[in-house]
Amino acid sequence: MGTLITALSSAAPRMTPGERRLAERLGQKLDDDYLVWFDVPIGPMRTHPDFVVLHPSRGVLILETKDWSLGIVQRVTREMWDIAPAGRHKRVINPVLQARHGAHDVVRALERDPQLVHGSGAHEGKLAFPWGYGVVFTKITRAEFERSGLAEVIDGHAVICSDEMTESVDPEVFQERLWRMFPQRFAAKLTLPQLDRVRWIMFPDVRVNPPEAALFEVPEADGRPTHEGVRGDGTVEGIQLPDVMKVMDLQQEQLARSLGSGHRVVHGVAGSGKTMILGYRAEYLAKVAAPGAKPVLVVCFNEPLGAALSATFAAKGLSDRVHVRHFHRWVRQQLVAFHQPLPPDGPNFFDELVEHLITAVDRGEVLRAQYSAVLIDEGHDFRAEWLRLVAQMVDPETNNLLVLYDDAQNIYERSKARGFSFKSVGIQASGRTTILRVNYRNTTQILRLAQRVAAEILAPHDSDEDGAPLLGPISCGRDGEEPEIRRLPTLGAEAAYVAHALAAAARDGRAWSDMAVLCHDTAVMDACAGALRRLQVPHTVRRRPGDFRPEADTVKILTMRVSKGLEFPLVAIPGLGRLPAPNEDDKDAARLFYVAATRATEQLLVTVSGDGRLGQRLAV
Repeated sequence: MGTLITALSSAAPRMTPGERRLAERLGQKLDDDYLVWFDVPIGPMRTHPDFVVLHPSRGVLILETKDWSLGIVQRVTREMWDIAPAGRHKRVINPVLQARHGAHDVVRALERDPQLVHGSGAHEGKLAFPWGYGVVFTKITRAEFERSGLAEVIDGHAVICSDEMTESVDPEVFQERLWRMFPQRFAAKLTLPQLDRVRWIMFPDVRVNPPEAALFEVPEADGRPTHEGVRGDGTVEGIQLPDVMKVMDLQQEQLARSLGSGHRVVHGVAGSGKTMILGYRAEYLAKVAAPGAKPVLVVCFNEPLGAALSATFAAKGLSDRVHVRHFHRWVRQQLVAFHQPLPPDGPNFFDELVEHLITAVDRGEVLRAQYSAVLIDEGHDFRAEWLRLVAQMVDPETNNLLVLYDDAQNIYERSKARGFSFKSVGIQASGRTTILRVNYRNTTQILRLAQRVAAEILAPHDSDEDGAPLLGPISCGRDGEEPEIRRLPTLGAEAAYVAHALAAAARDGRAWSDMAVLCHDTAVMDACAGALRRLQVPHTVRRRPGDFRPEADTVKILTMRVSKGLEFPLVAIPGLGRLPAPNEDDKDAARLFYVAATRATEQLLVTVSGDGRLGQRLAV
């Protein structure tokens, strides 16, 4: 069966009857290695063909679908058609030209990539794999097509008719109809890296690399994109494509595009792309919302993650439509906005802050249903009553609620209340849960080290569908450097070693903003900050809310706790030999280390002094 990237159940409400029938046939009649997209923006010009079909050896096919009966077609030429649906006259472009224009937009964008074209010979600069386009008439038979004169303005090989897409049609016959639409065929097979490059160029919304994600777009003041350097023919000037193009994997993309309305929960291991999916979903909901619609709320526990997400949506021009808040900031803002008293300062301030809001909501003094959608990142860090509170903020007319969860990163143990279930806090996600087990963020070597230290907290356990399972991460197989583990005599020596290592990485071309030092406590943070200062390494220390600026070109020094949800190419973790700290459980310390180590995407440096039990788990 062909893989429908936009699941039929999700896309069906937007489909015409003929589009739905074609989607069913593409799913039923194509082999497993066919990929099919429905009504997604493609290329720099953001055109919307009805269907895009991609196969490693067949190539790319653009399909337009027309639910026109022969009776509404009045006059046709090779350029324009006069039609009268429901008795109302319309002049439209010949549908095969519509498909051709969409295909050419895609081809011109793909031909800019030297890794996707012939490097020499008669076809130098042209795509190294086939491409084609065609039209599917869902209410016109082949006989009607031939005798009506339509065959004089559309080549017959570029058309599939209604009697050629029946449920009983032979799969091989159906596929052959598709591939007759190609002007030429030649032996070529896209490699997996090439397939990723094709998807990166064709579908900008699945790009992982943040700088490149805006490659073709420059937001205007109103948030709408312009196309910098895009000429009238759709080609792009003056833009250098990256050597490595990272995209969502197919499961991630399928999930992101297919999330429908209602309450949904995604359980995913560290590095499985949960936050990326959340970002895609929030952007989609904001863009399809009607003018004047209620905003989308994205809420997380960690303030630095909130700052990073907020910067992402600000860069996309969506700050007015997507409100990003860390939980306690949101609670305080709600109380202030509805003129509710704040609790007095004290050791229990934040707990009392939440209690005040819960009480105000229960009394009707703070409104429910304020947002068209609520998306909760780090749901495992929320207490049950917090989840119940936030769930009430979703407008029941839209009913869009998404919770992202990873019990292995539950460093606060807040959702471990006896009898916890999502239903118990008002999240009705039974039958609408998804599990992501593959870690894409970390190299195999980094993940292996994290698992070794944190093995006792990563033993997977299942739960019923409405509970919170503990998932063991599976590596995607990405190879990289072995983490460096360095034993040193003192904490000061650790800090000095880390500072010199980061300075050396900068001399090798690593940006300061690519590096982070993740510490268990303030003593380790202070030692590392002092060592970096002595080497004149630009750095920022996140000591309190508001200190974290993701855009600054500095080494970030954070605690392990507040690093959750973030990632950096190079991460240093000093002070492991001090763990567990006095009165700290081994499992709690191991969980923190697992969170910190899985922030590193390419390089991990761990330093150890002292004889703490966590440090002893490393063979150094």
